[in-house]
Order: sequence, then structure tokens, then C-alpha cells
Amino acid sequence: MPDTKGLVMVFTGNGKGKTTAAMGMALRAWGQGLKILMLQFIKGGKGYGELKAVEKLPGFEIVSMGEGFVRDAGEDKMAGHRAAAREAMARAREEISSGRWDMIILDEINYAVGFGLLSEGEVLELIDMKPPELHLVLTGRNATGKVTEKADLVTEIKEIKHPYARGIKAQKGVEF
Repeated sequence: MPDTKGLVMVFTGNGKGKTTAAMGMALRAWGQGLKILMLQFIKGGKGYGELKAVEKLPGFEIVSMGEGFVRDAGEDKMAGHRAAAREAMARAREEISSGRWDMIILDEINYAVGFGLLSEGEVLELIDMKPPELHLVLTGRNATGKVTEKADLVTEIKEIKHPYARGIKAQKGVEF
């Protein structure tokens, strides 16, 4: 059995911490000399703490390609979300086949499928095109059954309690 194999890993579920779990694993990998890319399919903008932190880590890149929250977007805004998801998908295909990275995180890609911005088939194609040595991480709620079947590791993060339910707003350094 080989010592190393590129894994497909999925962090899903309704609890907080899917991106955080992927970031923790990426930090561990970076510490071992691996080159890391995170493509964010939903998040856009510059206010996230992880973007500031990664600026100080050569060989670790995060590219926010989304348009922000999709949940209550009207049809007028959905066109922009779909276009952003298509662009992120094209970038994912390019980067997966580039040979430049040891780990690629497709942050919130499962959300993109759930909101109809991408298809399950497109995600399965990304998994199939993954080179044997590349670690591929997929995050977001509601990972599909076929995606979880193809994965080597699936972790479901379950919400037990969240401060938002008590009216506490997102906290700097915790949610962003």
C-alpha cells in the first residue's frame, strides 16, 4: 500500500465549523510543506479573518469567488450568483489539473449545488479528474449522496446550539 494517496474529504452538516475544519487541516498541511489553494464558491469580499491570515503564509492562497449569501437572493441576484459559481468551477478545473497544489479546498461547493448554481454531476467530474496525489476538500451543507460515496472521508458537523438562535450577531474572529 502506498504511503501517500490524495484523499477526497467532505465537511458537511448543519453545524458551524465546516470551513474552519478545512482551514485547520490546511494549516496542518501547510506546516508539513504542502501548497494549499482554497477557492470560495459563495463567500466574496475581503472582511474574513482567514484571508488576512493566509496573506502571511507563502504557498497558501485563498480566492473568494462568490457573490455572498444566496439564501434570500431574489431572481435578479441569482444570475450573478450563477455566473460567479461558473467562474469558480472553471477555476477549480484549471487548478485541479495544474499540478501546482498539494491540497485544494472547494469551500462551500456543496451549498452551490444545493442552491442550484452547479450540478452534482459537475462536482463528481471534479472528483474524477483529481490527480492521484492531490488532496481535495469539499465543504458546505447538504453534500449529496453520490459525492459522499466517492469521498474517502466524510465528516458531518451537527449543530447542537448556536448563539444566532438567541439573537447574538456574528462575531469578529469567530464567524468572519
